Amino acid sequence: MTMFHSMNTTASALTAQRLRMDVISSNMANVDTTRGKYVNGEWVPYQRKMVVLQPKNSGFSNFLNKAMGKSNQTGQGVQVSKIINDETPAKMVYDPDHPDANNDGYVAMPNVDPLRETVDYMSATRSYEANVTVFNAAKSMMMKALEIGK
Repeated sequence: MTMFHSMNTTASALTAQRLRMDVISSNMANVDTTRGKYVNGEWVPYQRKMVVLQPKNSGFSNFLNKAMGKSNQTGQGVQVSKIINDETPAKMVYDPDHPDANNDGYVAMPNVDPLRETVDYMSATRSYEANVTVFNAAKSMMMKALEIGK
């Protein structure tokens, strides 16, 4: 375990939470986008996107080495494994004057719920702030350790 292990772990979490906030912002920006993608000659509404996180170096060999006592590193951070589409069906809203309305006057609206996105954004922001605090504490401890030699 190196001196910078905690900072690297925290930095990976900061990067992941920042991407999560960017994806949430994209969802909020497209809350009314009825023409998100062109599929089979038709426009379909924007689909909500979600970030999937996983631990770094979570392969079998890492767990085996830890179990055998060859490695004492417990965690090495987090990484974004993929960004997936939420498969919740589109909301149908009655608006016969909308250019994307079907023959019955209904428009397929994106499956983005502003309330859910706000809560997710608050969660990502709090996680980001907590990791900044951890990073600053680790930096402060390293600076104090350097002052010991004076």
